[in-house]
Amino acid sequence: MMIQLPEKYKFLFRYVATYVVVILIIGSFLGGLLLGGKQGESRAEKKYLGGEIKNEEKLPDYLTKDVDFDLFWEVWNLVKRDYVHQPVADTKLFYGALSGIVSSVDDPYTVFFDPEMTKKFQEELQGSFEGIGAELGIKDRQLTIIAPLPGTPAEVAGLRAGDKILTIDGKDTTDMILDYAVSLIRGEKGTEVVLGIWREEWEKPKDIKIVRGKIEVSSVKWEMKNDLAYINIGHFNQDTRDKFSQAINELITKNPKGIILDLRNNPGGFLDTAVDVAGEWVEKNTVVIEQAPDGRREELKSDGLARLQNLKTVILINEGSASASEIVAGALQDYGKAILVGKKTFGKGSVQSLESLKDGSAVKITIAEWLTPKGRLIDKEGISPDEEVEFTAEDYSANRDPQMEKAIEILNQK
Repeated sequence: MMIQLPEKYKFLFRYVATYVVVILIIGSFLGGLLLGGKQGESRAEKKYLGGEIKNEEKLPDYLTKDVDFDLFWEVWNLVKRDYVHQPVADTKLFYGALSGIVSSVDDPYTVFFDPEMTKKFQEELQGSFEGIGAELGIKDRQLTIIAPLPGTPAEVAGLRAGDKILTIDGKDTTDMILDYAVSLIRGEKGTEVVLGIWREEWEKPKDIKIVRGKIEVSSVKWEMKNDLAYINIGHFNQDTRDKFSQAINELITKNPKGIILDLRNNPGGFLDTAVDVAGEWVEKNTVVIEQAPDGRREELKSDGLARLQNLKTVILINEGSASASEIVAGALQDYGKAILVGKKTFGKGSVQSLESLKDGSAVKITIAEWLTPKGRLIDKEGISPDEEVEFTAEDYSANRDPQMEKAIEILNQK
């Protein structure tokens, strides 16, 4: 059964603010340690090279049948006793073990966050953090730039959607866990990070040095150009709903003859915000379908005002459009409310739930996949444009935007 969440906590990672995982790993693991030691030892004879063991009686019955925790206990003691650089902190080993459990499912979006990582993750969702300002993902098993955010050090340094990150400060990213890579790239304002980047049109990789900065994500910008309304949504964060609604209130007084909604390099964000944005075109109808592992489907409907449903609309998309932006683009395409121009989107259509644990750590776990209203799978498939238009490095250098030009051409057609 789907967890029902308060409105302000529903988003593409499905953050659950105070939900505590029932099988708390602290109980499971440290309780399990009491089963460890050498074969034949009694509990009283077991040696624990560390601090106090808590919740030792909470080991689930099924684990005693399926898992031999003697091996876990043996490795724990081996590291505590023999590792060359001592002392090794219990919390470091413990959080590392929890991270290993979660990463074993081989899903780049299912991860364990220690308390510090959890805090940083939540700060990023609020739209303010320190780093380079780029959304990362895994594409074809390679660490990839989903999108550099506008005006950030990543964009200034020339990073582009689709760039492959081969190294981070010299560390090879092959098989690197996504959130570990993010932790290496993040850092205090003014510090440097060097990324080894591979781009399809390059003959060989290049090292790009980036100075980290304070990242303030501006979610909505709009303006009128020659009777056309241009709206850019850079990220679906906490303030997007109000800013977008305010933009609509203002632009409809200008009587535009068409709208260009720019979702290029928009890496996603809050689910409810995406549904609300789509609701300005789709009146009280399904915006996205959530498909659970057992095949059950839940339709998420808009209750928006559909104030833009009769305005001709073009949506700009590219390889950096992901997650929430794919939901909006897919829904408006399915209902014939917009023409999509640009390049195929990233294909990030899975649902994550962030389960908060009692010590401030958290587990972000994939629980479902997104489908468009017509049942098209988004994850790994992406959304294809109605009009495919390239935006090359030469266009960028010459300050040309052929995708925007195509959008204007479509809206000016009689």
